[in-house]
Amino acid sequence: MFGDISLSLLLASLMVNSVPIMLAATGELVVEKAGVLNLGVEGMMIMGAICGFVTAVLTGNPYLGFVGGALGAAALSLVFALLTQVLQTNQVASGLALTLFGLGLSSLIGQGYVGIKPPATGEVPFGPLADIPFLGTVLFGHDWVVYFSILMVAATWWVLRYSRTGLILRAVGESHEAAHALGYKVTRIRILAILFGGAMAGLGGAYVSLIRVPQWTDGITAGAGWIALAIVVFASWKPWRVLMGAYLFGGITVLQLNLQAAGSSIPVEYLSMAPYLITILVLVIMSSGRGRASLNAPACLGQNFHASR
Repeated sequence: MFGDISLSLLLASLMVNSVPIMLAATGELVVEKAGVLNLGVEGMMIMGAICGFVTAVLTGNPYLGFVGGALGAAALSLVFALLTQVLQTNQVASGLALTLFGLGLSSLIGQGYVGIKPPATGEVPFGPLADIPFLGTVLFGHDWVVYFSILMVAATWWVLRYSRTGLILRAVGESHEAAHALGYKVTRIRILAILFGGAMAGLGGAYVSLIRVPQWTDGITAGAGWIALAIVVFASWKPWRVLMGAYLFGGITVLQLNLQAAGSSIPVEYLSMAPYLITILVLVIMSSGRGRASLNAPACLGQNFHASR
């Protein structure tokens, strides 16, 4: 126990709360490795939240809800891909517009779903492992998405580091003109990366509305997309650091909620502000030329590519 707070429950809650930003940050890392800066993660997450919620409620199947969330957010990311990769619009402005559009559209779609409970997603049955003192609570009492998020971090690390696909993706992000000269379809590769990032953000959003809350309210993602963006920079574009960064941010959120519930004398407002203050700091660093170099950002991050140049 930590005061009136159980350490095992605290760590278990940390893993659950980290899932949405871990999924979204992993997807955004792949997008940025391809040289695209998509600031629309928050909009894609909340579209995933409402599309997943509606799908689960209408079908009665929470697993289809996650599929619906991924597809809904991927569809929104396709709009961003067409704007930035085909019409060559500014990536920063398009990403911000995507977030505003996603917030408004999700609010419109969700008007008739306030107060409705989605179908429950059960825990993974680990049998006797779940009864192990401490470790059973921390590691073996979660739903499938908790383990899927860790698996996706590991898979992303392996693909980027060891596979031909990862090599091509990194080449496009470091020098799109050189990749084009070698015969790679830069625009196609970037669009596929954007769709993958959108689907991952949608899974993160669906997790919020189907498992972590579970209900629908306007603005349910509460800035998780911005934190996911910050984590990618905080992690220096390395998947395993994304995992640790997600646990750090998720831990801060869980700790401040538990301290508030325990009646701590520490003003919880300070802890509540911490994730967003860190988000602002890392985004400021990202906008700095020296900061980008020191954090090993992809050389072509945020730059549009046109084959005729």
